[in-house]
Amino acid sequence: MSSTDLMRWPDPTAPASPMPSEARAAPASPLVEIVLPVYNEEHVLAGSVQTLHRFMRERLGVPFQITIADNASTDDTLARARALAGELEEVRVLHLARKGRGGALRQSWLHSEADVVAYMDVDLSTDLTALPALLGPLLAGHADVAIGTRLAPGAEVARGVKRELISRSYNILLRVLLDVSFSDAQCGFKAARREVLGPLLAQVQDDGWFFDTELLYLAQRSKLSIHEVPVRWRDDPDSRVAIARTALEDLRGVRRLRRANRRLRPGAASPGALSTAATVRTRSCP
Repeated sequence: MSSTDLMRWPDPTAPASPMPSEARAAPASPLVEIVLPVYNEEHVLAGSVQTLHRFMRERLGVPFQITIADNASTDDTLARARALAGELEEVRVLHLARKGRGGALRQSWLHSEADVVAYMDVDLSTDLTALPALLGPLLAGHADVAIGTRLAPGAEVARGVKRELISRSYNILLRVLLDVSFSDAQCGFKAARREVLGPLLAQVQDDGWFFDTELLYLAQRSKLSIHEVPVRWRDDPDSRVAIARTALEDLRGVRRLRRANRRLRPGAASPGALSTAATVRTRSCP
């Protein structure tokens, strides 16, 4: 899908909703809102936001908003975020006192007025050329959720053997234990139509790194259409992710969801049965 395709969609008409006092609203009602969850990212924040802002203006051509969701940074991230919001009218800041990427996304999306909400890692590990393909089906109403995938044919990934092995093993584990059909739960490049997110966010319990997996799992249980976009992705050597601790938390989350499956009343449809009815489509990266 090209940028000219995106320009044909009308402006949103969704009613306004209150936003946290720290957040500054963009002047126009956005059609798309992209959240950048950040924790101690003062060194890359300005360059990444400016790059994303320029791409959105030049390549998408729809009203948009970029939200920098600072979750309890202890460096100058919040001050730099506020400075960027003062320079760029489509940028706002949301400050949270507690750490947790999932919590930052939850609060940002609950207060969004956009038709489509998305998030990406602030280091821009995922090539932005995949963004139109991620957003297009949602704006057109052809999908409910869209995710970037590093594990489908067409993806181009540059990362070490250790992280590649961990990622592939985790996603195989999800397919075996939770019967999911999406290929990559952890890629930091996701979007959804806001109207379908409310019921999902009400059910998601995790506010950390497992938030993504739980959200996608519930989306599939709810028979929502999940659109996959193979991406070009490079590993960030300065990533703030603690791999061992995150892996342990993910395994605990998988165990919790699996236990919840077993508590279903006799005769009820299993989450696995529901997930197989969901639609997962993959398109090639441009």
